[in-house]
Amino acid sequence: MSEFIFMLTYDDVTRKDALEIYQGIRDIKGLKFVGFKNIGLEMDEYKKLVKMMKDDGKTIFLEVVSDSEEASIQSARVGLELGVDYLIGTFKQYIPATLQEVKGKPIKFMPYIGEVVDHPCILKGSIEEMQKDAKEVESLGVDGINLLAYRHETIDVEELIKNIMAVMKTPLIVAGSIKTPEQIKKMNELNVWAFTIGGAIFDKKFVPDGSYADNIKAVLKLL
Repeated sequence: MSEFIFMLTYDDVTRKDALEIYQGIRDIKGLKFVGFKNIGLEMDEYKKLVKMMKDDGKTIFLEVVSDSEEASIQSARVGLELGVDYLIGTFKQYIPATLQEVKGKPIKFMPYIGEVVDHPCILKGSIEEMQKDAKEVESLGVDGINLLAYRHETIDVEELIKNIMAVMKTPLIVAGSIKTPEQIKKMNELNVWAFTIGGAIFDKKFVPDGSYADNIKAVLKLL
């Protein structure tokens, strides 16, 4: 069964009201994984948010979407200071420097593969190019890979995921733009380790007349 990572984000930015939202959903049974982006809040707000998550026993994900090596390294340092469990994201050209920052530290690192551009992020590149990326990135000693599969404009998503997983030995996260029950069921069918949803919860794609909590519960019921 795939794991659901609820992201307190919209358009690749942590929501300004993330603390309030989290307080409203923190007691949902079965919600184990929660995350946020490296942009959107001040450090003191991130600390308050992470403390609540830790008090609740959540597994915490910090996703890096900054397009510079300096920002990626700084985000790794922030993740270590906050004590998150996973650092995910980071564009492939910044992976070596970011990995050096977290290597041997109590945090797992799962970077992007493929050509990631713009904000919100878009994925480019062929399946063959991303297979090569996956093998090269894994050889560096990362803990897994973060794939923006549904952010690719041309490639069949199922084929992309199958082909990437075929060359991988570590876990795969599929991140971004998952917004239908069919997509969630597909994650399970493909045996993807985990997937993220943020915007579709806030747009109430699963329970249009329900609360954010209702939409999270609807996703969990699909697993």
